[in-house]
Amino acid sequence: MAKTYLISGAGSGIGRAIAQQLSKNGHNCILLGRNAAKLKQTLNTLSPGDHAVFTADITDKLNLSTVAHQLRDKVIDGLVANAGIGGENYWSDGDRWHTIIETNLTGTYNFVNTFLPQLQKAESEKHILIISSVLARLGVANYSAYCASKAGLLGLMRSWAVQYAPQKILVNAICPGWVDTEMSQEGLQGIANGIGITKDEFYDIAMQSVPLRRMSQPEEIAGLVAYLLSQGSITGQTIDINCGAIMNS
Repeated sequence: MAKTYLISGAGSGIGRAIAQQLSKNGHNCILLGRNAAKLKQTLNTLSPGDHAVFTADITDKLNLSTVAHQLRDKVIDGLVANAGIGGENYWSDGDRWHTIIETNLTGTYNFVNTFLPQLQKAESEKHILIISSVLARLGVANYSAYCASKAGLLGLMRSWAVQYAPQKILVNAICPGWVDTEMSQEGLQGIANGIGITKDEFYDIAMQSVPLRRMSQPEEIAGLVAYLLSQGSITGQTIDINCGAIMNS
């Protein structure tokens, strides 16, 4: 039976791969993101279905409410909170702390709460799936905002799992490690520039802490998400998918 999933940050990377996997499985995808062109690119890669695209910024409650109004008659079976930003932050006048926290943590809070009424209309098991990060588990210098925001998502997930269990809403999170996306490639390059080596050299260093010595592919993350959205007994859990990186922490 075809279900409908709303995916934030669906214009690229993990979000695009999730939409592709869910559509391949016969489901309908509502794509949400800030970049209309990238969302349209994702839409063009999906298997046939009743898909839709909406442009919105998860930090903007009014923006999200406008989309929710357009979807007011829609039944949504699952919310995939994938949108987020990365990068370093420093205590200074240009500190990105608030920007990162507002996007990754508060933005997820905004996204889920805005579309919760559409989710509650579904009759079978309903799902909230949050994309966190291995850096919710580990510390990295100069990534204080990112680490804090991703760790905060796990607390948010556990609270919601208890709160919404009586409504048969299952809430889980996953913590990917290095995933071969544009954001990760930019992160590799940024750190490499900071320490004065090439991106390839830093990649080799980074993989030393990963037992499988490789990045995950977006399609692997999407496969796990699709499974979690298909089951009815796992809730309140964080699943690590990072090629074994957490074992070396």
